[in-house]
Amino acid sequence: MPKETKKQKNLDNLQVRPPVVVVLGHVDHGKSSLLEAIRDDFVITSKESGGITQHVAAYEVEHQGRKITFIDTPGHEAFSAIRSRGAVLADIAVLVVAADEGVKTQTKEAIKHIKESATQMIVAINKIDKPAADPERVKRELQREDISVESMGGQTPCVNISAKTKEGIEELLEVIFLVAEMENLTTDPSKPAEGVIIETRLNPSRGPTATLLITDGVLKKGDIVGAASAIGKIKALENFQGKSIETAGASIPATTLGFETLPKIGDRFTVFPNIEAAKNIGDKAVEMPAESAPESAAQTENGKQILNLIIKADMAGSLEAIIGILQNIAHEKVNLRILKAEAGPINESDVKLAQNSKARIVGFRVKTEPVALSLCQRNEVRIKAFDIIYELEQYVKEMMEKAVKAELVRTDLAKLKVLVVFLTDKKRQIVGGKILEGEVKKNIRLEISRNEEVLGRSKMLGLQKNKKAIETAKKNEEIGILCEGDIKIQEDDIITFFVEEFKK
Repeated sequence: MPKETKKQKNLDNLQVRPPVVVVLGHVDHGKSSLLEAIRDDFVITSKESGGITQHVAAYEVEHQGRKITFIDTPGHEAFSAIRSRGAVLADIAVLVVAADEGVKTQTKEAIKHIKESATQMIVAINKIDKPAADPERVKRELQREDISVESMGGQTPCVNISAKTKEGIEELLEVIFLVAEMENLTTDPSKPAEGVIIETRLNPSRGPTATLLITDGVLKKGDIVGAASAIGKIKALENFQGKSIETAGASIPATTLGFETLPKIGDRFTVFPNIEAAKNIGDKAVEMPAESAPESAAQTENGKQILNLIIKADMAGSLEAIIGILQNIAHEKVNLRILKAEAGPINESDVKLAQNSKARIVGFRVKTEPVALSLCQRNEVRIKAFDIIYELEQYVKEMMEKAVKAELVRTDLAKLKVLVVFLTDKKRQIVGGKILEGEVKKNIRLEISRNEEVLGRSKMLGLQKNKKAIETAKKNEEIGILCEGDIKIQEDDIITFFVEEFKK
């Protein structure tokens, strides 16, 4: 009986919560532009390097007194794991497809993530203002991916929109609210908060910060929170605009200050009554790899050259994507070794590790601390910083190519059989012969063989035919050669003409 009373009490406390909506789709199909159109006073695209979202961001939007939390995920292919996580977190997924381009690679990837997470889908066909726009073609292409929209007899809502002109935006919001109502999304505000860590970063002045998405209950300043990877006491709460708040309810993204160490993105968190209870969750924590020891002695591995890297990024999500894309780079003669990878600015310990291990430091949207910069300049440690992930990827590929040592490669050009020796004088000889194969060129090197045994090499000083100097001669031609060397050439010797050059 007491259990029933408690259950009834919980049911009485239930309130409708805002829907959490993830925006997915192919790069440059207008995901961030859609969010910008929805909320004019928060311009997203212009703040991102190269116009591409580089990390997970969550935005709260109010429309006609009702709220929606949007999750914007990176469009670049390197961020596939983050987009998958976004789909799992959301109640509704808006699949953005450009009306002039149709279904692309990342559109298919997004569909896969949405299906695997069993998230309710809404299709937004964007850029209908473009001359080449063809929404009906897009719908047919979606059908081939087993997505049937309502206008074609299916069950998936579909809205034609233009993020540029804002046509269809209000209709899209209404559809989101309608789907959310059908999903019956609720929360119990009397409960301590629980949710998911969607992004983290190490702020030099503030320490570990984490963006949390509350899935149920209410998070307050002073709460003790624990995840498998970190625990802490909430010292500060901020909304998505960076404004200080006292509490954050369900479906609200909140940036927090207070974790003792940087938590892992994707971890679920819970509020605990005290710090001792929170520590118990650490028993389930997965140990992070320790910082790699310097390996300066090993510059080769399994016959391959080694490129050592230290990677620093602004966000843990960005770091995850960078590591994923670099691990997929394959090179026949170079192995990539990531000695250290963490969120936060480039510091003194990074430079010392790079110096000891002959590593390069690669930064993604981070600054270098003054002490580290000074140490770098004194010890000639190289730091390269980037704002766009595919530029970082290209740089690492170029460094791997440069790490390949040049090899001396010999190319045989022709063979000649010696028919007559005209002159022998100390180290110089004039011999005549017939070219058996290939093409002889002036001033190339000679190798002399007798009875299939290589005797040594000589240097060509001149090339003649019919007593006239020539530049080249071909197969079956008879020529005279002035050469210099220690080997005394005889009739019937075979001369091989070759060049050598350093190649990677």
